Amino acid sequence: MRKLNAAIDRFAYSHPRFGIPNLMKVLVAAMAVVFVLDLFSNGYATYMLYFNAPLILQGELWRLVTWMFLPTNGSLFWIFISLSFYYFIGTSIEESWGTAKFTLFYLASALLMVVFGMVSLLWDPSPSVSSWNLNQILFLAFATLYPDALIRIYLILPVKAKWLAVLYVVLTVYDLLRSGLWGALFTLPQLLAVWLVYLVFFWDRIADLLGEFGFAVRHQNSSQTIHFKAAVKQQRKKAREQGYRHRCEVCGRTDTDFPDLQFRYCSKCAGYHCFCQDHIFNHTHFTE
Repeated sequence: MRKLNAAIDRFAYSHPRFGIPNLMKVLVAAMAVVFVLDLFSNGYATYMLYFNAPLILQGELWRLVTWMFLPTNGSLFWIFISLSFYYFIGTSIEESWGTAKFTLFYLASALLMVVFGMVSLLWDPSPSVSSWNLNQILFLAFATLYPDALIRIYLILPVKAKWLAVLYVVLTVYDLLRSGLWGALFTLPQLLAVWLVYLVFFWDRIADLLGEFGFAVRHQNSSQTIHFKAAVKQQRKKAREQGYRHRCEVCGRTDTDFPDLQFRYCSKCAGYHCFCQDHIFNHTHFTE
């Protein structure tokens, strides 16, 4: 899992032009258009676009993609609120990850949902694939990246994103247990699809969280970790004195001079060495 996570990062940094810029803007705009069309067609637009595995096998291949453009049901007010919210969290994730990685995350989730949906035909004559699970995993990703972000429930009550994410996971697991084995066969495939993608993209954070229950203690007490933390402290102090936070060891560019440039620290180098996106996978590793 860790190797796959690293491969995704390497691909994203090596292909910064990959992906769809402002992907959430495109998706939200498409959902808004479908919602308006439904108002004037009595829901016919959704009928023609929703995921329907038997019809897909009969040749209506556009349904493999168009289900992502369907908004959740609701009034005009709540549609506006939900689309604004998902646009906000989607663009926030894209700003954190970059276009390439965010596009990979979203499309990989959608693709795996379609694959699991088609496989579900073996026991479910009409498997459901909707943008609801896709949007939920999008929020889970946002809460992982921005755990302390405040989300206002019903536009009033402020709650940190991490607690809403915990609530989502608990309620989802509870619903699965309550539905029993047979009921889970109809809902679990879609959840597995998006959760598998989430596990791959956030494996480092999940591994760190699991490590807090034992492994991390031994790791933190190792001499390698102690030296690394000392190097981190020294590097941060030096950065504050020189007026920047990150500086590439190869080209010398800093985040102060190039605020749009992404910087990462190499785990294979001895010490605490920073590299820009152009050199994180293209440099000679530092040794002791």
